[in-house]
Amino acid sequence: MPHRPPLPRCGAPPGSGPALDFPMTQNPPSSSPVAFKVLTVNVHKGFTSFNRRFMLHELREAVRQVSADLVFLQEVLGTHQRHAGRVTNFPQEPHYEFLADSIWTQYAYGRNAVYTDGHHGNALLSKFPIVHYENHDISVSGPERRGMLHCVLQPPQHARPVHAICVHLGLQEAHRQQQLRRVSALVHSFPTQDPVIVAGDFNDWRGRAHDVLQREAGLHEVFVQACGRAVRTFPASLPLLPLDRIYVRGTSVHTPMSLPRRPWNRLSDHAPLAAEILL
Repeated sequence: MPHRPPLPRCGAPPGSGPALDFPMTQNPPSSSPVAFKVLTVNVHKGFTSFNRRFMLHELREAVRQVSADLVFLQEVLGTHQRHAGRVTNFPQEPHYEFLADSIWTQYAYGRNAVYTDGHHGNALLSKFPIVHYENHDISVSGPERRGMLHCVLQPPQHARPVHAICVHLGLQEAHRQQQLRRVSALVHSFPTQDPVIVAGDFNDWRGRAHDVLQREAGLHEVFVQACGRAVRTFPASLPLLPLDRIYVRGTSVHTPMSLPRRPWNRLSDHAPLAAEILL
């Protein structure tokens, strides 16, 4: 069995791709156990709370230190012309490419919000091959744009593909309920044998997503199962609200990981979450 990191203190902070069918394997061979780490963080477009400082370079170093195999990113910039012209050390490439660098050779980006100066959305960085990705627009109404990035991964020596879904849900409860049903419907469409990981910023401070996702999609939240409740992640400097989550289905083991308070408390307005998954 792989080494499991210690459990965190419960309640403490720790563009669309082609629309292709995801792979289906007939009578798949037996799989070797695969252990990997997952990290999710809302990067707030590379800025600290209230946009006081640009911290993307420090954020990249912190993400590297976790040594995650899959990194789920929300509010990551694709481009921003005004920031590029006035912010020191602003990367010329899309921020998901800057964060991936040479560590995560595979990445996918789903553009959600488009404005005069650029756009931002969700992204997945992966050390496993991404064999398909598709971005789903799950916006409900009004100016708030939200997305669900679905990636199909193929870990080496594992018979089944892994479905990784990076989400950023709305601020209004009625919108979130509709979006949770969209997430559940997508997960329900996958073969039951395929492992699923859904991670991101759920904006679900009332904790109503757990029952919906468990009942309609068979998803369980990693920290809720280990600690009895979701971890508070917002605001990062003094977390009060449990907005960020990691849900799984079809995994043998899912163990929360402890992350240091520093430097994460000054890198974004959200604290990150991490877990070790065994298929």
